[in-house]
Amino acid sequence: MTSVSSESLQPHVAPPEPSVRTQADAVLEGSTRVFLVRHGRTALNAAGRLRGRLDPPLDSAGEEEARRLGALLARESPRIVVASPLRRALDTARAIAADCRCELKVEERFVDRDYGVAAGLTLEEALAAWGSLEHVPGVEPHARVVERALEGLAELASHLDGAAGVIVAHDAVNRALLWHLAPTRWPSEAAVPQRTGCYNVLVDDHGAWRVDDVDVVPGDS
Repeated sequence: MTSVSSESLQPHVAPPEPSVRTQADAVLEGSTRVFLVRHGRTALNAAGRLRGRLDPPLDSAGEEEARRLGALLARESPRIVVASPLRRALDTARAIAADCRCELKVEERFVDRDYGVAAGLTLEEALAAWGSLEHVPGVEPHARVVERALEGLAELASHLDGAAGVIVAHDAVNRALLWHLAPTRWPSEAAVPQRTGCYNVLVDDHGAWRVDDVDVVPGDS
C-alpha cells in the first residue's frame, strides 16, 4: 500500500450524522470492522456507462456524497482509510480521511475492474456486442477481481487489531466481495445493491467475515 501525505487532509465542516453503531455494539466491541465504501458519483456514473480504468473526477453530487461519508464515518474513529488509486475513489477517500484525521493509503488491489474495450459503453451496449462481460476483449476475469479484493481485505484486517478501517473502492469490486462473503443473501451478484456514496459494514466474526449493513447512504431514513 502507498501512503498519501496527510498535509492535504483537512477536515470538512458538515452537519452531524448519526453514528453507524447499532444495538449490537456491545457484542462488536473489540471486533475488527471494515466500512466498505463505494466512491461518489461521476459523470459516467450519471450516464450509466462502465468506468473501469477510465479516470473521471467526482461530479458535484459525488463531492457532496464524499463529504457526507466523511462526516458519518468520523464518528467510528477508523484507524486507516485504504483506497483504489483511481481519482473518483481517492478523492472520496481524502474527504473521509480528512474528517477522520487518519492515515490514507492507496491499494491497487481495490482498483475498478478493467472492462477492456467496453469501458465507456453502457452495460446494454457491451452485452449486445459480446453477450457477456467475460467475453469482452481485454476484460479482467471476474475471478481475479474477487481474488485481489479478498487479498486486500485480509491485509488491511491484519493491521487493524480490533480497530475499524475503511476501504474506498468501486461497485464491481464491492459487489464481487459482498457476493463472495454472503452468497445466499441475494439471488445474484448483479442484485447486490451499491449506490454511489454508500457504505457496507463487514465484521470479523471469530475469524470469518460477516456482512452486516449493505448499501447504506448517509441520510437514509
